[in-house]
Amino acid sequence: MDIRIGYGYDVHQLVEDEDLVLGGIHIPHNRGSLGHSDADVLIHAICDAILGAGNMRDIGFHFPDTSAEYKKIDSKILLQDVMAKIRDKGYEVVNIDSTVCLERPKVNIYIPQMQQVLSECMHIKLNQLSIKATTSEKMGFIGAEKGIAAHAVVLLKIKS
Repeated sequence: MDIRIGYGYDVHQLVEDEDLVLGGIHIPHNRGSLGHSDADVLIHAICDAILGAGNMRDIGFHFPDTSAEYKKIDSKILLQDVMAKIRDKGYEVVNIDSTVCLERPKVNIYIPQMQQVLSECMHIKLNQLSIKATTSEKMGFIGAEKGIAAHAVVLLKIKS
């Protein structure tokens, strides 16, 4: 079996007057992620993990933040494009394990909705996508509520 493992990481500042988009959904909060696109750190980490597993560089290579085409773009569109690219190379997702690092707001109640939205977006089963959330126990930029981060690991295999 030809299998590939990929790892992705993303981080964004949290600022006032921006929306908090995470896992393809809007989450009510007084701060949101700052970025060129909608700054969805979870989707960006998943995209990087998938691209890495396929030896296809990273999200910034495919969707540069210097391009007006991607300004404020919905990251689900980027994820769909990444999935098309990896499927064109003959791979399919076995599973994805991801973690969101955020002090506030607590996002555990939104995880089932994120899983639903992202699994539909990627055309994978719910049980192929794990999303977890953690804080940094008030340490560092995450603990000071100045930023948000996400990590993702993906396992790909050649389509049978």
